Amino acid sequence: MRAEDLGGAPTSSGPRLWAIVGATGTGKSALSLDLAEQLAADGRAAEIVNADAMQLYRGMDIGTAKLPVADRQGITHHLFDVLAPSDEATVAWYQPTARETIAAIHNRGADAILVGGSGLYVSSVLFDFQFPPRDAALRAELEATEQRDGVDALVERLRALDPAVAAAVDVRNPRRVVRALEVALLGGDAQVTLPAAPKLWHDPAPGATRIVGVRAERSELVARLDRRVEDMWAAGIVDEVRSLLPHGIADGPTASRAIGYAQALAQLDDRLTEAEAIAETQVLTRRYARRQVSWFKRYAAVEWVTAGELPRSGAFASAATDPNERIAE
Repeated sequence: MRAEDLGGAPTSSGPRLWAIVGATGTGKSALSLDLAEQLAADGRAAEIVNADAMQLYRGMDIGTAKLPVADRQGITHHLFDVLAPSDEATVAWYQPTARETIAAIHNRGADAILVGGSGLYVSSVLFDFQFPPRDAALRAELEATEQRDGVDALVERLRALDPAVAAAVDVRNPRRVVRALEVALLGGDAQVTLPAAPKLWHDPAPGATRIVGVRAERSELVARLDRRVEDMWAAGIVDEVRSLLPHGIADGPTASRAIGYAQALAQLDDRLTEAEAIAETQVLTRRYARRQVSWFKRYAAVEWVTAGELPRSGAFASAATDPNERIAE
């Protein structure tokens, strides 16, 4: 199969933007390599751009299933290991950074392959939509309030301003509560979601953006995710986290809350046993995968494939025909 046939009839001869999306553990990284090789075989150079928020961090390798450099088959990869664990990862920073990276790839005459499962990060690149307002001073004030009075006090303030957002926000994640309240106080919309009729960012010609979703059968994926968490501990994620303590992971506003890393930190602090840390990570990973499926199934122009399968011609599916099954709690 020629790369021009992937995902439909060729209508764009210029550099294209591919997006490989789907739940964690479905094989997106492997598919991105296969696609890049297929494009190269058809005479189209390709480079890969990371869209996994946690793979932005240096040293966070085991818990993010980051593809080792030695396994990248000589294909250029971008936006891996670009932040310290103490840094905050935000979509507002990522969107222009990723788009500049993709524009540079296109200027070199190559296709860009965006790969990752962080829904808002992917959407921020693919589609043209704006983000809520920000105020660093206000956020610092709210963070201090959360430290002093607890997250429940912020939730009550949010409920008075926007009951719908208060009902939807993850109250177990103080960072999200702070952000939602910050936006509400600034008069913005804290419910950042994919627009009902999103406009593609890279759209110079029909077919210039191709979106491929990787699916997996429910029971197979759940078992795979549970095994992967066990393998993370066997591979030494606790030691990895210990080595990142001098680099600020314990205080990092994003990295310290990453699934697996938060639990490893709790194990190091004797707040969780190893068995408890593994079990909690498994539950949270399954829950995260379910949210990813829910997010990506709203994309209207996705060709869904199974792991290891290159996109088929003429197989763009609508959101209504999403084949993914519900992922168990």
